[in-house]
Amino acid sequence: MERDTRITHAGRTPRDYKGAVNPPVYRASTVLQPHIEDFEARRGEMLYGRFGTPTTRALTNAISDLEGAAETFPCSCGLNAITATILAYAKPGGHFLVTDSAYFPVRKFCEGMLKTLGVETEYFDPRIGGEDLAKLIRPETFMVWLESPGSLTFEIQDVPALAKAAKAAGVPTALDNTWGASHFFRPIEHGVDISVLAATKYHVGHSDAMMGLIACAPDAVEPVRAAVTQLGVTAGTEEVYLCHRGLRTLSVRLERHQKNGIEVARWLEDRPEISKVLHPALESHPDHALWKRDFEGACGLFACVVKAPSKAKLVDMIDGMELFGIGASWGGYESLILTGYPEKMRTATRWEADGFLIRLHVGLEDPKDLIADLEAGLGRLR
Repeated sequence: MERDTRITHAGRTPRDYKGAVNPPVYRASTVLQPHIEDFEARRGEMLYGRFGTPTTRALTNAISDLEGAAETFPCSCGLNAITATILAYAKPGGHFLVTDSAYFPVRKFCEGMLKTLGVETEYFDPRIGGEDLAKLIRPETFMVWLESPGSLTFEIQDVPALAKAAKAAGVPTALDNTWGASHFFRPIEHGVDISVLAATKYHVGHSDAMMGLIACAPDAVEPVRAAVTQLGVTAGTEEVYLCHRGLRTLSVRLERHQKNGIEVARWLEDRPEISKVLHPALESHPDHALWKRDFEGACGLFACVVKAPSKAKLVDMIDGMELFGIGASWGGYESLILTGYPEKMRTATRWEADGFLIRLHVGLEDPKDLIADLEAGLGRLR
């Protein structure tokens, strides 16, 4: 089946629920077994709430289908999914390779808890090639962490080459696929072992539930299963239900996010107040060719560099926005705007830009209204 059809039907088994189109919410912690032998042998389809319910299984079956995964594990938020994936492989004295463009909480986890556990993290240029990545891999390297495009700065990585280099050295790869959202990019098809998703964003789609997903290639299933089970980070069924419901409109929402985002990005490119637009779907992006080769589209998240005369003027611009809200996360139906400071995060590479970086999430509003809001904001810079 084509992907749009699979998004509509994957994980659906109405016969199991008396014909109900959507799987019901199983609010369950304790699950009774008919015999003590069944309990001891763990024979039941449902064992305990922490291990999931039929509601959970419906969602994970659908995500595994869309991601091309052998198994998917739901977590209570995106960061839970990230940390559980890393801890599935981390060990004292281990060496962890992380793209310098990674989501900032990944860095905080590496410099905090991982460091106290005796793990050394080394950051690398997000635009590194496979041969140069291979030179960084050591005998104690336990994982390579990728993010394409990069958080805030939107570098597209040569994922097939990097995954191939890691695999040749016997090192698993994990990729934050939140931007690709199981629809525009499927890392496992490009050689990655684990696709991690902050499903709080596009899968839920309505800014009303937290959810993380870990989609695994066959060799990664058991290590990740052990980590998720031992850490107890399984998602609750109410959130699972909301994610499953949002999944059914993922394709149509992403198409609109893509259309609106590109229209707004192209408009910004022509503005004298903007020195650079960081959107992989634009021909001006340095990694546009890689994006075009590996991705099937672009979501509504991108960044630009604003030539504001001062931070105070930038604040005036942002605080006065009417349609772009100021808030964390993205991927909901609404548009958002935030400042970003990659120069404070980078260690392997240096971020230099002519102005202040702002990150935009373009929602489902009419792009003409969003452009008018931005035009008024840029006017406040002057």
